[in-house]
Amino acid sequence: MIDILRSEWTKIRSVRSTVWTLAVTVVLMAGLSALVTAASKNNSGGPPSGEDAIIMSLLGIMFAQLSMATLGVLVISSEYRTGGIRTSLMAVPRRMMLLTGKIVVFTATSLIVSAVASASAIAIGLAIIQPPTVGMGDVAQAVLGATLYLTACGVFGLGLGTLIRHTPGALVSAIALMLVLPTVANQLPGQWGKTVAEYFTTNAGMLIVTDQGQGSLGPWSGFGVYMVWVVVAMIAGAMLMQRRDA
Repeated sequence: MIDILRSEWTKIRSVRSTVWTLAVTVVLMAGLSALVTAASKNNSGGPPSGEDAIIMSLLGIMFAQLSMATLGVLVISSEYRTGGIRTSLMAVPRRMMLLTGKIVVFTATSLIVSAVASASAIAIGLAIIQPPTVGMGDVAQAVLGATLYLTACGVFGLGLGTLIRHTPGALVSAIALMLVLPTVANQLPGQWGKTVAEYFTTNAGMLIVTDQGQGSLGPWSGFGVYMVWVVVAMIAGAMLMQRRDA
C-alpha cells in the first residue's frame, strides 16, 4: 500500500493541471475575501461583528468548491482520457486498492491546501475589516468547517469522476449537483420542497461553514448528510470501476 500511495502522490504533484487547480483554490479564497471585505468596509457605516466578518471572508468558498471538485474529477478521469489507467491497473491489478490509494492521497492533499486557503481568507478578511472583537474559537471553527467542506467537495468530484470517467461529463455533473440543483431545490414549494432543499448536497454541507442550523439540521448533521452524498457517489463509482473494462 505504501508503494501505491507513493505512486499516487507522484502523479498528483507531477501533473501541471493539479498544481494550477490547487493554486486557483487558494487564490479564489484569498482574493475574493479581500474584494468582499474591502467592499463591505467601504459601504457600511461601521465594522461588522467578528462572526459576520468571518462569514464574509469565506464567501469565496462558493467558487473554490468547484475548483476542488474539478481537481477530484481530474485525478482519475485524466487517466481514462490518456489511457494511463491501463498502466496503473497493470501495476496494481486490485482496483479497489488503487482507488483507495487515490482517495487517501487526494484527501490528505486537499485537507492541507483547503486549510491554508481557508486560514488565508479569514486572516485577510479580518485584517481588512478589523472587527471590534473576534473569538479565536470562532476562527478555528470556521477554518475547520471550511477545510472539511472543501475536502468533501473534492472527494465528491473524485467519486463522480470514477463513476462517469469522462472529464466534461463529470464536471457538468459536479456543477449541477453542487451549484445549480441546490439553488433550484430552494425554490421548490411546500414542506416537501423545503425538506428536499434542506438535505440536498451543498445546501446541507455548507451549514458547517456558516455554523448555522437549517430546519432539522445543525452544522455537523448537515455535513453528515453531505458526506452521505459523497460516499454514495464514491461507492457507485467503485462498483462500476470494478465491473467495467479500463
